[in-house]
Amino acid sequence: MTHDFQLPEAEIPELEFAGIAAQYMALKSEIAPRVAAVFEHGRFIMGPEVAELEAALASYCGAKHAISLSSGTDALVAPLMARGIGPGDAVFVPGFTFTASAEVILLLGATPVFVDVDQHSFNIDCALLEEKIAAVKRSGRLTPKAIIAVDLFGLPADYDQLNTIADKEDMLLIADAAQSFGGVRHNRRVGTLAPVTATSFFPAKPLGCYGDGGAVLTDNDELAAALRSIRAHGQGNAKYEVVRVGLNARLDTLQAAVLLGKLPALDTEIAARNNLADLYDEKLAGVATTPNRYEGHVSAWAQYSILIDDRDGVQARLKDAGIPTAIYYPRPMNLQPAYAEFSDGPLPVSEALCDRILSLPMHGYLVGKIAERIAAEIRVATCG
Repeated sequence: MTHDFQLPEAEIPELEFAGIAAQYMALKSEIAPRVAAVFEHGRFIMGPEVAELEAALASYCGAKHAISLSSGTDALVAPLMARGIGPGDAVFVPGFTFTASAEVILLLGATPVFVDVDQHSFNIDCALLEEKIAAVKRSGRLTPKAIIAVDLFGLPADYDQLNTIADKEDMLLIADAAQSFGGVRHNRRVGTLAPVTATSFFPAKPLGCYGDGGAVLTDNDELAAALRSIRAHGQGNAKYEVVRVGLNARLDTLQAAVLLGKLPALDTEIAARNNLADLYDEKLAGVATTPNRYEGHVSAWAQYSILIDDRDGVQARLKDAGIPTAIYYPRPMNLQPAYAEFSDGPLPVSEALCDRILSLPMHGYLVGKIAERIAAEIRVATCG
């Protein structure tokens, strides 16, 4: 099922960074009845829409199981819990990411090991990852147990290499696809590129609900069963049978209803995001460093991020022109106060990116002439 997303110009709302209001205007007829149905049946926790959504997500990705959870963070922590990862274990994670990718490690008492990112893709550098794993093994203090690979800004990481590394080292590989749901790598959708994929449905994500939400995708029957138990307080076969320590991490039925209204439109929205990225590439050539492209990859374009000199000055001038922007991220994980004790040295690529990165408005409802205006304002801000 697809939709014609071109809104009449008069109906386009004020320029949005993530297009949430514009999307609702386009999909209201799909979303509103779904939400109303939940109020009618009143099953706000684990209502029928939750199972329907899980089946739809699994079918969309080609995964055997989709287990919905209450947030993208819970979607990361639950697989680590299921595998018993905790004190004495090392979990490898890129330094250029959002804190959720790192904090879940510490929540379980394990130790994060930060790895620098590739200067072109901004995803985890696989050569440096292997070096870090070898260093941890030599030290003998920690046991390498897991890798959390982040698909930054919507671009799938190099899962050919990552799966090879994880298999060789007998480590759990989790794809942190919080920003990449809807993306493709070599004809395989995100959700099937790693043994375990965690995604987020935060409102601004490529597939977002109207609150917090997340899901894990996997083909592993045993892991899927454990995750369904963990999300419901460690429940066993009966409601009050507790077979493990768990979480209160179920997805609300209302959020499942919203996602069911949006999912059929996702492919068309991803195509529109890619068209917008192409336009930005063209109009910003010679003004800023635009994102690299990779054959066989379809990015979900959660963010379109450029590298630019005098980033803060440019951002301020764009704000004066009424153009919203964001900085993802102003500081890498190894320099965050919460993780200072786990830093084992600088991450030069991550640290350099934080000084120059700037994310522009990106969504499926941003019409071409508005994008051209954004690019023109950037040219003025940089060139005078």
